[in-house]
Amino acid sequence: MSDLDVIDHLVGIAPGSAMAAIRAQRVQARDNAQNSYLALFKPDIATAFSMVERFAVAVFVVELHRQPDIAAFYATGLTRQADGGALLPAITADAGRGLTEGPYGRFPAGPLSVDDSEGPSFTAGSALGPRLAAALAHAHMLVFHPRDASPAALRALEAAGWSVDGIVTLSQLVAFLSFQIRVVVGLRALAAAPAPAVTLAMETH
Repeated sequence: MSDLDVIDHLVGIAPGSAMAAIRAQRVQARDNAQNSYLALFKPDIATAFSMVERFAVAVFVVELHRQPDIAAFYATGLTRQADGGALLPAITADAGRGLTEGPYGRFPAGPLSVDDSEGPSFTAGSALGPRLAAALAHAHMLVFHPRDASPAALRALEAAGWSVDGIVTLSQLVAFLSFQIRVVVGLRALAAAPAPAVTLAMETH
């Protein structure tokens, strides 16, 4: 993968287009998103969270968000990592088993408890090994059970061999992907809108 602007690539924004002009009006936000991608998927050192693990988690998380085109982008990245291609079928199968709606979980006891919602938990297949399986389970929790994040969930990662640095980066990666997906979906909707809507967006940004 080159250092192309990933969001532009995923949306299909051509240089010089009206959508490119809209993106250019938010240079800092655009650069921050791209730099976050590069920090997560092209780091100088990835010892606490290997590149194959990063792309595997990315495919899983994007599949959970039901975005096959974005998942295909990260699947390409996965297959370019050592042994990544062999992991891809198991990752996509686990994502299919993990699909649900959400968000689920419990709020601290109080007025918000009325919105408590029970939902299915997730356990990854044994073919992935305990470390990656624990990462997928944690990612599934962050996507569908964000209110259930707890010290016990972190201890499960530690027991599977995750360091503190690796856990922090894993959580950052899941959060970044959720953000990236929202931006891509929103820009695609804008790009598909009638020309007057795009013009209005340019005038108001």
